[in-house]
Amino acid sequence: METKTRKLHVFFFPFMAQGHTIPTLDMAKLFASRGLKATILTTSYFAHVFSQTIEKSRALSTQIEVLTIDIPCAEVGLPEGIESVHMVSSPENQLKFFEACGKLRPQLDHLLKRHRPDCLVADTFFPWATNLASESGIPTLIFHSTGYFSLCASLCVFLYGPQKKVSSDSEPFIIPNLPDQIELTREKLPVDFLREDMETEFARLYKATRRMEMGGSYGVLVNSFYELESAYVDHYRKVLGVKSWQIGPLCLYSKRARDAETSLDKHECLKWLDSKKPNSVIYVSFGSVASFDDEQLMEIATGLEASGKQFIWVVKKEKKEGIKEEWFPEGYEERIEGKGVILRGWAPQVSILEHEAVGGFVTHCGWNSTLEGVSAGVPMVTWPVAAEQFYNEKLVTQVLRIGVEVGAKKFVRLVGDNVKREAIEKAVRRVMDGEEAEEMRDRVKGLAEMARRAVEEGGSSCLDLNALIEELRLHRSNSS
Repeated sequence: METKTRKLHVFFFPFMAQGHTIPTLDMAKLFASRGLKATILTTSYFAHVFSQTIEKSRALSTQIEVLTIDIPCAEVGLPEGIESVHMVSSPENQLKFFEACGKLRPQLDHLLKRHRPDCLVADTFFPWATNLASESGIPTLIFHSTGYFSLCASLCVFLYGPQKKVSSDSEPFIIPNLPDQIELTREKLPVDFLREDMETEFARLYKATRRMEMGGSYGVLVNSFYELESAYVDHYRKVLGVKSWQIGPLCLYSKRARDAETSLDKHECLKWLDSKKPNSVIYVSFGSVASFDDEQLMEIATGLEASGKQFIWVVKKEKKEGIKEEWFPEGYEERIEGKGVILRGWAPQVSILEHEAVGGFVTHCGWNSTLEGVSAGVPMVTWPVAAEQFYNEKLVTQVLRIGVEVGAKKFVRLVGDNVKREAIEKAVRRVMDGEEAEEMRDRVKGLAEMARRAVEEGGSSCLDLNALIEELRLHRSNSS
């Protein structure tokens, strides 16, 4: 009798990076809003970040908990206290962080046995978690913090190896077995072993995630919506044979709460935007991980100024008190006064993108940012840096035709590729002015409306979520 009445309990186990934990928090809130109990496993750093949101959810009588885990830094030679991938500054330490996360098995095993959830939603970077949960009879859903297009593209590169049939890193190849003819080069591939056939720790992890995706788990959760990439949703399920549910855009489920928070304490940059005309400002942000050296920052600064467009630019580099920043062109701050805003650190990105004054978005093509741009109806200048971002660029520019490439050529993991000011100026002008820009804006506005409908009652993502919850309830019933 208890099995029938107690809440379905889902564990969420995200990779410790902002791009993974933020959609996981939105996902936990979404499941909890449907009457399920949601528990997030993460580090104390993210537990603190989540605390305010979780308290608000509890006030709404939804059940979300956070259980903390410890990253075994010393075991892999990392300094103590590293609790998120953004806290490491070198590619070598980034790989050590992945290695440390691979040693979380005993902690997860203990928590699964202690709490006995009905389902584990594990990040794609934890392929070992699926087998661990199955030992306790718990089904595992893999969560990818990306969309269907990049899932299909990366799986086809993994399965067919077209990158091995070209003679140089810059020679183009076609990714086989996709609905569209997608051309790429080895320089843009998202993991080292695919380019150089390296057998590193990360390469082994990547291969394990692909194998688990193709049949080792209960299925895959995707932060996307059917109307955005329908051909690739169908391809992933019917041709590549991966069981999946689309439940996004997750950022839209939290929109009402964000709107309420914004109205209470409006960020200065939003007040600045209030004084600007519709579609007159370009927003520039490269996420929480990607960095640029002083030379590249100078090119961005000069390119933005040359475009003649007003802008908000989020710069990761901290400003040191009393020290002149070498990457600032002479007299730059004086010249952009009233025309440009430079933000350091955090920015209310969703609220910025949704503001009517914002007419374009220069983005690293991280999937969360891409979806936020689509959901806000803003065309994009694509500047991929790492991960699956070059795949996302192809979706934005070639398949959806809602953006233009700035011309980044190489996967560089942490520090952005060398793009010149002339290319930045040209791309910004293309996405902001003229007939092409208007056509892109019309297309992305249509997608934004489809995104909104997808998460409403009866929408494509809402129906998929309902179907998943019913399937999990049936699975629990049959297992008891």
